[in-house]
Amino acid sequence: MSEYRVKKGRPIATEITVPGDKSMSHRAVMFSSLSNGPCLITGFLPSGDCLSTVDAFRAMGVRIDFLDEDEEPWIPSEEGAPGPTTLRVHGSGPRLSASSRPVDCGNSGTTMRLLSGILSGQPFTTVLTGDESLSKRPMKRVTDPLAQMGARFEAQEPKGNPPLTVHGTASLKSITYTLPMASAQVKSAILLAGLYAPGKTTVIEPEITRNHTETMLKHFRVKTVREGKAISIYGGQIPESRDFFVPGDISSAAFWIVAAAIQPGSELVVRGVGLNGTRTGILKVLLRMGAQIAEDVKSDPDDGEPWGTLTIRGGGLKGTLIEGEEIPNVIDELPILAVAGALASGTTIIRGAKELRVKETDRIAAVVSNLKQFGVNVKELHDGMEITGSEGELLKGARVPSFGDHRIAMAFAIAGLFSEGDTVISGAECVDTSYPGFAAHLRHFQSREVSSGRSTPVIDRLPGGREAAED
Repeated sequence: MSEYRVKKGRPIATEITVPGDKSMSHRAVMFSSLSNGPCLITGFLPSGDCLSTVDAFRAMGVRIDFLDEDEEPWIPSEEGAPGPTTLRVHGSGPRLSASSRPVDCGNSGTTMRLLSGILSGQPFTTVLTGDESLSKRPMKRVTDPLAQMGARFEAQEPKGNPPLTVHGTASLKSITYTLPMASAQVKSAILLAGLYAPGKTTVIEPEITRNHTETMLKHFRVKTVREGKAISIYGGQIPESRDFFVPGDISSAAFWIVAAAIQPGSELVVRGVGLNGTRTGILKVLLRMGAQIAEDVKSDPDDGEPWGTLTIRGGGLKGTLIEGEEIPNVIDELPILAVAGALASGTTIIRGAKELRVKETDRIAAVVSNLKQFGVNVKELHDGMEITGSEGELLKGARVPSFGDHRIAMAFAIAGLFSEGDTVISGAECVDTSYPGFAAHLRHFQSREVSSGRSTPVIDRLPGGREAAED
């Protein structure tokens, strides 16, 4: 079991890029595999979760080549570059081949849930398995609507936990389905199944969720229609083979954005990062907390996925209320926002985030438990937490577990940068599921000497394969 050892850090003064976006990397492989020809993917995130998606489609007959295969994806170099980020996917059209063995989704809920939609329209049976953590995550929220479309599922009751057996069919039917909770993964699974169902399949959301599936389908020339909170797709469309650039993951950048925003005198420039409006909720929350963040969008709107540059200047934060419709679009960033609240002035309240209890771990209980170890006054709510900030004072260094959850490990590594004494995060190997190279980057932020003004960038190439100085 690996661990992070963290000491109080210095003000940040540098320019960086971050790993390729996890959500887009998954979908780029999926949509390229279903396309009608070869597709080049650059900036792919070679994390454990995304490599599970690659392995799944290889198991179902899709040829996927790493064009920088000589690099080792699992062992970050001292500079933090984790391995292959350029793929050529040889799309085989919408029909896949039956796997001769169970398809292992590893720790990736995205892989299992979105694959369930795709496999619903395949005329064969597939067994989807996962690691111990994934096997505890509920799948009925996905399988119930897909069963209405005609697929059959076998799983562990009562919550439908994996392993999951998917009995696909060549005769799916279209449906209109109202989501009982806001979930981009459930929405995506239904839309992907809708590719195989005649007529119009519609998903109605209680709140608008991240829209990577819709924007990337548009990139691959598949039409969807948005009417208010309803999103529809027409069956029979085949994704066209097109190359795709994966920008940096704002959920990974969030850790460094918070670290810079909290520290007076810091200045951080994050280049080549994804700026999809359904993912930038964290920026809106931090701006409300008093952060100084400038955004420069550079993408071609025809590609659907905006990206660009963020500049963050530190100056301290104040508490805020995070609830309601913004929760689905900051759900992955809530652990680090909780750390931001702990270091801010005033009170931060997170409500309406029950979804956190069914992530890789119960993130509400995990965050509350770890914050208490750091000496933070925090109260656990059934759907969130109430945090009394330290008014800019340092926290108390602590030894805390990751709970096998990558976002918990990284959030509390950042807390360690603002704590007296040593901080130890145990079980840090889970971070490789989303951010291989995080430990190397953390070392850079702790150990470098910072001169007056902006320092020379200490991270020349980060995961995603883009130069730090690239526009």
